[in-house]
Amino acid sequence: VQLVESGGGLVQAGGSLKLSCAASGGTFSTYFMGWFRQAPGNEREFVAAISRSGGMTVYTDLVKGRFTISRDNAKNTLYLQMDSLKPEDTAIYCCAAGPRYSNSRDDYNYWGQGTQVTVSS
Repeated sequence: VQLVESGGGLVQAGGSLKLSCAASGGTFSTYFMGWFRQAPGNEREFVAAISRSGGMTVYTDLVKGRFTISRDNAKNTLYLQMDSLKPEDTAIYCCAAGPRYSNSRDDYNYWGQGTQVTVSS
């Protein structure tokens, strides 16, 4: 499956962005999906994951209450609504698809190229 992210950009602290991840070449609804991010000099870290139906979601404590992961299986698209953004949220955000509901990078087989999110103070 191929994944392409969009929606990144530059935003002031306290602002919002909505990322999208368009999937093609596979049956989107059969994959568990996740968002990860990587800031310069840091390892790629887990942000959020969602089950195949969208009924279950999980977040890192760093974004809980501010970010919302969702999916539209009819449109083969994954979303990440990011509110109350902070400068420390600045990173490249990547979506990923895999066979299990997980917060581990190792459990995801397919990755997008990423979209840059920059939050200014």
